[in-house]
Amino acid sequence: MSTSSREDWRRPGPTAEQRRVDLWLGLGVTALALVSLTLARSTGAFMLGPPPSGPEQLFWTVAVTLPLIWRRRWPAATLLIISVAFIAAQARSAPETQFSSWALFCALYTVGAWGQDRQRSRRLRIGVIATMFAWLGIYYAVSIDHIPPGAFADAVGPVPPVLAAMVTGVLVNVLVFGFAYFFGETAWVAARREHELRTQAEDLRRSQAEARERAVLGERVRIARELHDVVAHHVSVMGVQASACRRVFDRDPGKARTALTAIEQSARTAVDELRRMLGVLRAPANANADAEPPATGGVERIGELVERARAAGLTATLGVYGDAVALPESVSQAAYRVTQEAVTNTLKHAGANVLDVRVRYLAREVEVDVTDDGRGGRRVNALGLGLIGMHERVSAHDGDLEAGPRAGGGWRVRARFPLPAPADPPVGAQAPSDEQQPVVDTARSA
Repeated sequence: MSTSSREDWRRPGPTAEQRRVDLWLGLGVTALALVSLTLARSTGAFMLGPPPSGPEQLFWTVAVTLPLIWRRRWPAATLLIISVAFIAAQARSAPETQFSSWALFCALYTVGAWGQDRQRSRRLRIGVIATMFAWLGIYYAVSIDHIPPGAFADAVGPVPPVLAAMVTGVLVNVLVFGFAYFFGETAWVAARREHELRTQAEDLRRSQAEARERAVLGERVRIARELHDVVAHHVSVMGVQASACRRVFDRDPGKARTALTAIEQSARTAVDELRRMLGVLRAPANANADAEPPATGGVERIGELVERARAAGLTATLGVYGDAVALPESVSQAAYRVTQEAVTNTLKHAGANVLDVRVRYLAREVEVDVTDDGRGGRRVNALGLGLIGMHERVSAHDGDLEAGPRAGGGWRVRARFPLPAPADPPVGAQAPSDEQQPVVDTARSA
């Protein structure tokens, strides 16, 4: 916020709760001022001279203190009313001075803390302070001739007693009015800084939301590229197998049936990949994605990630459990990406010494499990780009993701991907024998 905008900033008015507080404050100060007036009359301590009548004393006491009930709603008017009533009460020698002085202090402070127009607030406060010192000078000039002869009979200091009394009064008023001005200005600055912090926090939240949306869009573009690769592969295989089936349809029905079975399986796989990927792309953009550049690969390249971790100085191991099966290409790529992100986080953030990567082929699912012995408890961030990118990929395949600190220390990322059920053979199809091999190897890239 620039200097000009700071000066133009206007503090919001008081809330309903703050106005209720001011009401009770004004009534409380007025009640205490009336008690102080009663005590002053009871002791006969009339510091300003012979007092006026009782009703007039009550009037001036209430006139100086009661306007505090509007101090934050109309601070400038409250200060003017209290200042005029304060000078008039002293001119009339009203005996109550203690709570009246504090009411003037409070009104002066409130104008500094809550005044909407800063220039007018400064001028008003300076004008009131100058008027009070002028009134003090007039009071000294008028009362100096009425000092009793023996009033300073016990004075022993080097300073003339009348001068000492005047300097003392001036110093006390300088402190009172100086603190009122200073504290009011400080309160206004604190309110302005709080407003700036709220504004900056809102801007930061907006920027983070925009960054998350951009990251999600980038991730989904990468997923779309993978979708193109996977579907293009299966469609190309279907075209090649259909061409082969057409050539051998009349002379070798067995091979033709095998090619048709491969076409059916490829079609089902392609439709399944389309459903999963498009489900991710259609979902609301309410999460982040990994901001790293795309890297194609499948579970067969997880060993390269482990080798990279060893080259970085970690004690890294890779274990493969169960009978390896052919995975859908998108599942293989998602498992590789999750493992890649987990290994990258270990290298960048964990401060680990040991990395353990395991790939498990279960009955109807494949699981990747990455653990380390680093500072797992310090890396929990639900809005982190990498973690949300993992969730995007695992949820695209209806899988489960676990990411968090381990009980014994370190960090674990475990992703489980369900595998599609094997396709039923078409009616009348025969299982291919050892001699009946597919015309085209469906594992070959398009």
